[in-house]
Amino acid sequence: MTERINAPDGAGIVLHSTGSGPDVVLVHGGGVTIDAYRRLVVRLADRFTVHRYNRRGRADAAPRREPYTVEQEIEDLDAVLAHTGARQVVGHSYGAFVALRAAMRLPLGRVVAYDTPLRLDGHGLPLDFLDPTEAALRAGDLPRAMALVGAALNPQDPAGRLPLGVRTAICRLFLRTPIGRTMGDLLPMTLHETRQIQAYEGPAAQYAGVTAEVLLASGAKAATWYAETDEALAGVLPRARTLRIPGCGHNGIAAAPPRLVDPIAAFLATPIEAH
Repeated sequence: MTERINAPDGAGIVLHSTGSGPDVVLVHGGGVTIDAYRRLVVRLADRFTVHRYNRRGRADAAPRREPYTVEQEIEDLDAVLAHTGARQVVGHSYGAFVALRAAMRLPLGRVVAYDTPLRLDGHGLPLDFLDPTEAALRAGDLPRAMALVGAALNPQDPAGRLPLGVRTAICRLFLRTPIGRTMGDLLPMTLHETRQIQAYEGPAAQYAGVTAEVLLASGAKAATWYAETDEALAGVLPRARTLRIPGCGHNGIAAAPPRLVDPIAAFLATPIEAH
């Protein structure tokens, strides 16, 4: 089912809902649209009603307000939660950042955060790629910008250790594919979002007020700082646990193998504890 609802500022949100059962809202990551999560939705829809929407500036979503801040994302998520009655959110990458920021002030009962990109106590997501990547975009060199981002965010990938010129040539070919074109088109937006992560860099204790039950999941084949961030958050969140999923990289949640879907579904299916 597809329906249109309104954000607090009057902008339209196109809500796509699939399945039956308890309501779960999916908040997608950067560089993609909700189309990237088709497998996850299908594999959850026999147990849950999955609500998803493109965040602003993508596909069927309204344009962003400028200047952009993560507060706009939280307002939109709040509108979706109010309309659906959902209290459970699954967030991937920047969507996990949005979900955790939202959980600091919205009445969420449960959050699944997969590969959460944060800077906590001087550790976590590296940010030194931002300036050179933005410079490459200003120079009109999108393949170089993509190569810089790829190497910075996937240091475990052997391709990231190739010379920059080789990586740039690979990205030039990648940009000819449908997913490559989407990621390239959205790269400026992705960098704006990463600047928001930078803006909220600070102690892990800033998240101590989150009262929702939180599953901090990360892919065992993703960059190691995701698991390190989860451990730091687990030390301050009052109702959190970590889950490291073998064989999954950063986009494992989109591939949605049973070893990822099943524990997430089990977490979401458990009655929310009163507190």
